[in-house]
Amino acid sequence: MPAEWAAHSATWIAWPHNAEDWPGKFQPIPWVYAEITRHLSQVEDVHILVNDEPAEKRVRRILLRAGANLARLHFHHWPTDRVWLRDSGPIFVKNPEGDLAVTNWKFNAWAKYENYHRDDQIPLLVAHHYDIPQIRPQIHLPDGTTHRVVLEGGSIDSNGAGLLLTTEECLLSKIQERNPGLGDENQTRAKLEQVFHEYLGIEKVLWLHKGCAGDDTHGHIDDITRFVSENKILTCVEPNTHDENHLPLAENLDRLRGFRDLAGKSFEIIELPMPAPVLFDNQRLPASYANFYIANGLVLVPTFNDPNDRRALNTIADCFPDRQIIGIHAVDLVWGLGTLHCLSQQEPA
Repeated sequence: MPAEWAAHSATWIAWPHNAEDWPGKFQPIPWVYAEITRHLSQVEDVHILVNDEPAEKRVRRILLRAGANLARLHFHHWPTDRVWLRDSGPIFVKNPEGDLAVTNWKFNAWAKYENYHRDDQIPLLVAHHYDIPQIRPQIHLPDGTTHRVVLEGGSIDSNGAGLLLTTEECLLSKIQERNPGLGDENQTRAKLEQVFHEYLGIEKVLWLHKGCAGDDTHGHIDDITRFVSENKILTCVEPNTHDENHLPLAENLDRLRGFRDLAGKSFEIIELPMPAPVLFDNQRLPASYANFYIANGLVLVPTFNDPNDRRALNTIADCFPDRQIIGIHAVDLVWGLGTLHCLSQQEPA
């Protein structure tokens, strides 16, 4: 699995259409997507999933007005349930010759929602579109049956060189349990590590404990901790001891300091601030600067009208000196319980 900062051919997104994902606040969301697409279409192709031909016409009008580079946009009439392609979309892998394949993990809407069957088809549709192999990761169980593995892209982060970050809260917890029936926590951990080795080329899994407050997915890594180079990790911290993020993020930081890479060296750990709690309808939302998306020549970073926006943008800029760092206003977007990384999926060059 290549790192996100490796060269892209394209980014895949799905156009927002389900107003229930942003109840009472849907109106600005297509314009946020238009701004994201405008920036991405300057540096790489953008594949956009829409429900049908009338939807494509509406979206084209919006993107034309927003100033997107229409020559780099590719529309697909593939209906979706939701738009979080980081989780439902294809996770691309490469072989040593550079050929791409799609890993088609089972998607079950974070073991939480009923309507996901259209989203679960997306990796297969992408593989057919390109006529490339699609690989369905499975675990062979002692009773002779096979279990198709459930995994979302937001629950893992790879450095492209054999290391993978994830959380125990997401992949090992009995709450929103992704892969029941694999045994106890230690057996499940061992089986998942073997699957990551077989299907993503991972030599070592770095397990953090918990994700951030307000996370609907129950512990996705892409809201808290990200590789920014093979040996450098950016991780969120919350110095306010009264904030519910303080202890879990401090524990994660402690673990990161103890981790070693494949050569036995410690990682360079960079601390990323959190915005002040973002609330809507008295609900804490998973607002985090760690949900940035790395594209060709730029990094899109969610911002929250917060004093820490500037600190976060500068911290991320220091990690990517050769890329433009662009803030995307995400106060409305995060009401859908995800932001920039959640909605995008990179296609390696």
